[in-house]
Amino acid sequence: MQSDVYGNDVHHVDKGITFKAVKTLVKEGIIKANLMPAFAAGFLAVMYYGQSFFANIPVLLLMVLATALVIGGVAALNNFYDRDIDSVMGSKLDRPSVDGTFSVGQILAIGFSMLIAGEIILFMINPTAGTLGLIAAFGYAVVYSIYAKRHLLSNTVIGAIPGAMPPLIGWAVIDPGLHLLAWAMFIVMFIWQPPHFYALAIRRSDEYSEAGVPMLPSVKGNHRTRVSIISWVALLLFTPLLMMELGLWFAGLATLLNAAWLLVALNRFRRIEDYNRYAGRVFVFSLNYIIIFFVMIIIAGLLFNF
Repeated sequence: MQSDVYGNDVHHVDKGITFKAVKTLVKEGIIKANLMPAFAAGFLAVMYYGQSFFANIPVLLLMVLATALVIGGVAALNNFYDRDIDSVMGSKLDRPSVDGTFSVGQILAIGFSMLIAGEIILFMINPTAGTLGLIAAFGYAVVYSIYAKRHLLSNTVIGAIPGAMPPLIGWAVIDPGLHLLAWAMFIVMFIWQPPHFYALAIRRSDEYSEAGVPMLPSVKGNHRTRVSIISWVALLLFTPLLMMELGLWFAGLATLLNAAWLLVALNRFRRIEDYNRYAGRVFVFSLNYIIIFFVMIIIAGLLFNF
């Protein structure tokens, strides 16, 4: 099944290129979701070291632009490589990399142009930020997309490593030394990803099975996936201990946020009758979780010098 899927060529009728198609190709939603953690980390670093926010606006804006370019470039390259998989997954048939909107050459040109431009900007800021961007790009485009996603059951966990890089990049443009707080945000974002994507994978389990992608629900089933979701969310309960410098109020609210997600993951201690509905609740809460967490990081930065 897997070899058959991967061996198929994807042929479609060419369509006109629009700005909307470009945004879809570079996964605009993923870019936006990752810019908030990057900016929040950079902002917190500015406040933590007592620097002027207004004086650092140019470097923070450059970092946001560069991060967006790197993520968009890697996303385009991921879409290029996943054309065969996406062509047999109903939820991804409208991707412009599959429906004929972009040629292979156009996808590669967009992907590499954005990636190189983003990396140049990051290295201009400082070598640490640029190196972290390269690690993230290589980890996602090569280690995850080309190998882990198609061959390993642990693909989601492996992909979570480059996916958690934005806070490190954001902090590094202010402090290349990467304080413990930067690593704490990295750890939170790393732990957050498996339950977030496992929930989505439950809802698309049949599609992943048909495409031959070894996602946890497709291989081990929904019950085993739920156990993993609960385990990963439970790990978040320990993360506030790494951020005590931000104040007891932050640690307390973060603990409540983690406990609330754990309660959702446990389905309020009720029996699960519909795994799709359960996965939907976990997924929606995960989206709210990451927004609330990094809003709290920004607030912590604002309060740091009071």
